[in-house]
Amino acid sequence: MRADRLLSLLMLLQQRGCMTAAELSDELEVSERTVYRDVEALCYAGVPVYTEHGPGGGFSLVDSYRTELTGLTTHELQALFAVSIPAPLAALGLRQDFQSALLKLTSALPTSHRKEEERIRGRIHLDWEGWSGLRRPTPYLNVVYQALFTDRQVLIRFPMHFGAIGEKTVHPLGLVTKDGAWHLVCLQNGLVKVHLISDLLYAEISPEASLRPEGFRLENFWQEYCRRAEENRSYYAVTVRIPADQLPDLERVTRQHVERIDPPPGDVQDGNPITVRLAFFSLGHARSRLIVFGGALEVLEPRALRLSMADYAEQILRKYRPTQVV
Repeated sequence: MRADRLLSLLMLLQQRGCMTAAELSDELEVSERTVYRDVEALCYAGVPVYTEHGPGGGFSLVDSYRTELTGLTTHELQALFAVSIPAPLAALGLRQDFQSALLKLTSALPTSHRKEEERIRGRIHLDWEGWSGLRRPTPYLNVVYQALFTDRQVLIRFPMHFGAIGEKTVHPLGLVTKDGAWHLVCLQNGLVKVHLISDLLYAEISPEASLRPEGFRLENFWQEYCRRAEENRSYYAVTVRIPADQLPDLERVTRQHVERIDPPPGDVQDGNPITVRLAFFSLGHARSRLIVFGGALEVLEPRALRLSMADYAEQILRKYRPTQVV
């Protein structure tokens, strides 16, 4: 709807300041001609949109202009206030700032929406921590964060192969958290590199200003980085036979969707065996996941895993077989 788009345009200008028609077109997924029409509509509605022509120009709001959050829908409120205090923000030392921002947002809401905010908070809580509690410490996360937002280079030391230690002064481009781990995306020797923050042995902010490649977008880089990592990851293919009624447990334990080979879905009774194919990172990874099914599961291929499972089972049997008393 156009009204939603106009509100999005207004919020973008309020949040980011000056933006070009091309940038707004990309964010709103409309043509530049539509952007110009929407800006004109905002001006007619009394919104003080200022246009600056030439290099470095674009659309912006008068500095003193602010809007109240009266246009939020119930679903938008649910998405906004369900986030609680995410663990990644707390790790960056932003817990109090985030709480303060939510408080200001709440105070700008109409009274009816404030009641909805309380209702949402009482029904949804996101816990970003894993059950194990074995997350590796990140003592230099805040150092990298400060360097990133003060546009300074940072000296880092990190482990390399065969016990060697590397040392580089890098240009921080962004921080990414994935699966509970923080990653530093940086410009290193002219190339964009990724370092695991928990691997850093030392980090120190440099007085030198950092550089940022023109047009670099962290989100786009990370998506491509993950795609390449997934393509290059080596997989260990495994074929097993298991009763059909245990297929849900197999998917849960292996944390993947298994490919059913024979017979196809719908052509088998729950108690009868089915043949499925899975992919693991290594023989050891496959064995550790599949051994929990005991005699209910049989490895068909590869032969190396089949022999390893048999040897593992024999080791367990020898360990727990009662000792005969002579």
